[in-house]
Amino acid sequence: MRHRIFNEDGEEELVFVMGWGNRWTHENVSWLIGKLTEAGYRVHAFELPTNIDDFKADWLEPIAEYVRDLEEYQLLGHSAGALIAQALDGADNHVYLSPWWGYGETFPEPLLEAVSKLPTTLPCLPVSGLDREAIGEEATDHQLETTPDWVSPAFVRETRRAQEELLTIDHDAVVFCSLRDPVISLRPIGERVPAEHVVLYDGGHELFSSASRERHLETLLAALEDGAAAVEADDESEEETDPVPA
Repeated sequence: MRHRIFNEDGEEELVFVMGWGNRWTHENVSWLIGKLTEAGYRVHAFELPTNIDDFKADWLEPIAEYVRDLEEYQLLGHSAGALIAQALDGADNHVYLSPWWGYGETFPEPLLEAVSKLPTTLPCLPVSGLDREAIGEEATDHQLETTPDWVSPAFVRETRRAQEELLTIDHDAVVFCSLRDPVISLRPIGERVPAEHVVLYDGGHELFSSASRERHLETLLAALEDGAAAVEADDESEEETDPVPA
């Protein structure tokens, strides 16, 4: 697992656990990190290994051990990073971008069940469908070309197990997601997070690769700073400005 700190002089600590296949060299990931550092955060960014034998040993424990040394921090997790982040302790506020708490409908459950039983860690299962439409309109050629093409049966087994067993959800967490996301299942979000804490955006799997990203940036930063109260305040403000039916 790779780790890098951006903006060493930042006034507040922020842990950013990126999604599967994300790299800080990807232009849209870099855009988000830049906005976070401009907001004054010292960003601790984690790149996940794209193939794992054991969820806890390969993904969760290295980050959990790292955050123990942080006295106060905000937590941002995208996709698979949100699967890890929801099991971490100690953050003041939790913000999840398209949390991968369940496989999307394009991955049939019988197929996932079958391949997860194969006794191999060899990346031999093709990953398809992660094109610009699925990820977001702003996804770049570099990002698409450097996204891995294969995962292993062990990867499927371990991520499915984590999705089923890791239930430490902070109910004050804020989730940003899209109804058109083909990668994740929206059902676990509805089961684990109050509806008033969910912010919908127009796009694919990555908020930071969507054409609507600028529109939601202020809300994202407010959620990191103030938690669910920032989103609830936005909802109340919208209700107050809605015209009263005649």
